[in-house]
Amino acid sequence: MSASGLLEGVTTGVGIIGVIVILWGVVTATISTVRIEITHLMHQHVPRARVKVRQQLGSSLLLGLEFLIAADVIRTVREPTIEEVAILGGIVAIRTVISYFLHKEMADEMSVLSEQKEP
Repeated sequence: MSASGLLEGVTTGVGIIGVIVILWGVVTATISTVRIEITHLMHQHVPRARVKVRQQLGSSLLLGLEFLIAADVIRTVREPTIEEVAILGGIVAIRTVISYFLHKEMADEMSVLSEQKEP
């Protein structure tokens, strides 16, 4: 197997891991949300549980994005053309901005949650 073929396989594998992490987060968050909403329908107070699910989903999204960025970096190492580097820069910039704001939102939710007292 050539070095290029090996890097292609690694790139694909890392990208697939990123997608799996994101999908797993979405599936578990969906299941948790359904459970929380059923609990809410039974007239129970559940804002902490909702925030916890959002935190878990946000963590999965952030981790998945990191894997996808890693796959893009590996892909660019494999084909280091100016065009590929420019595309990587754009992708990394967009994903970094998304990650930053997602992380900021998660931190804000945690600080609000820590100020509240559970009933």
